[in-house]
Amino acid sequence: MNKPVVTRFAPSPTGFLHIGGARTALFNWLFARHHGGKFLLRIEDTDRARSTDEAVAAIFDGLDWLGLGGDEPAVFQFERTPRHAEVANALLNGGHAYRCYATPEELATLREQQRAAKQPMRYDGRWRDRAPQDAPEGAPFVIRLKAPKDGETVIEDAVQGRVVVQNAELDDMILLRSDGTPTYMLAVVVDDHDMGITHVIRGDDHLNNAFRQLGIIKAMAEIEGGWEEPVYAHIPLIHGSDGAKLSKRHGALGVDAYRDDMGMLPEAVLNYLLRLGWGHGDEEFIPVDRAIELFDIGGVGRSPSRFDIKKLENLNGHYLREADDARLAALVAPRVEQRLGIAISDTNMNVLTQATPSLKPRAKTLNEIAEGAEFLFKNCPLDFDEKASTLLDASARALIVKAADALSSVQSWTVEAIEEPIRRVAEDAGLGLGKVAQPLRAALTGRTVSPGIYDVLFLLGKEESLERLNDVGHASIG
Repeated sequence: MNKPVVTRFAPSPTGFLHIGGARTALFNWLFARHHGGKFLLRIEDTDRARSTDEAVAAIFDGLDWLGLGGDEPAVFQFERTPRHAEVANALLNGGHAYRCYATPEELATLREQQRAAKQPMRYDGRWRDRAPQDAPEGAPFVIRLKAPKDGETVIEDAVQGRVVVQNAELDDMILLRSDGTPTYMLAVVVDDHDMGITHVIRGDDHLNNAFRQLGIIKAMAEIEGGWEEPVYAHIPLIHGSDGAKLSKRHGALGVDAYRDDMGMLPEAVLNYLLRLGWGHGDEEFIPVDRAIELFDIGGVGRSPSRFDIKKLENLNGHYLREADDARLAALVAPRVEQRLGIAISDTNMNVLTQATPSLKPRAKTLNEIAEGAEFLFKNCPLDFDEKASTLLDASARALIVKAADALSSVQSWTVEAIEEPIRRVAEDAGLGLGKVAQPLRAALTGRTVSPGIYDVLFLLGKEESLERLNDVGHASIG
């Protein structure tokens, strides 16, 4: 590649950073990193009615969480309106655009006639070759591009391959509206040029736009030179697991929902998004450094990928097991606080960190770790779920009392020291260890699923363990 690679991610700030947008950002970021180039951000906020500061903040927040920040300060498209108008007027003065005075009523009638005749609905060029003097004095006008009428436009797309459109299918699109504001089609081309974008990597729903946008690039190249066509790479969209267009019911949520509501780690989301439409052999777990090493556009497939929340959860479980325990505890603590309505002290934070190695092997999300950690911070009397209540019959309570008595003599409260008296209780009762562990687990946690029983006793500490065991052993369970 002759020029340094420059890619961009250009969301419209009308809502949160959704999962499809996050994948587009990731592919652009990885491509730039792989080739030692730059990744830039542009906020396309020209739709003033729908663009909000909250959405801008949410987009930056989502990108920061995923580690996909831009290499330079973000460009805000609306601030560049004068520059867009400057290019439109250059096209007008250079003979590549013209003033169109067609009224909204005329255009509505045209569309109705085309619809009735089952023709493609496109502008018919009625002002293309007319003199502006023909228009009523002071009449409003738009500026339209003079699209080529003959021949064809070809894009050698890095994902889709060679794509050809007959120029007769391209109409004279609006560049500047009658109020002087630029259209999206103009603003995108001007901004990509001025930002030095070499590769436009985006969803394949923009492929048709590329043919129209090329008209601006080619016209400006004739007028002033230096306007080069970018390499286009149009990525197939993400579908739901059923093959339908991705929607909220499939998991098409804002990135913040994966973090806050679902309890995903950013490295798991990145790994999952990477493999939605791109792959490298049979590799499933691909951390970011490895992804930078491997990623190139040639590995992107042409078929839509299918979003599968179960696969994401499985990946997240892998990264939970790999993650640093102190980091996980810090992420889990606010979830426990919210679930129980408590504040976790520094002492309890240490307990949670100690518990994390025992909690994370079974978990697929941070929420599941938080749920598994709840027992550590509850007070007697515990609430028991249905399965735990069923376990705690009279014979189980008698066993629990014996276990409490045996544990009361343990001097040094270590996992090893706890194990011996529990085994002795099981042997004396003629039971397997599991038959003793289950009622103890229920009495100590209120649940039938938890870390190993010795870990549970150790993490709770001697005093709390004995209090919970005696509370259950000497009382009836409702």
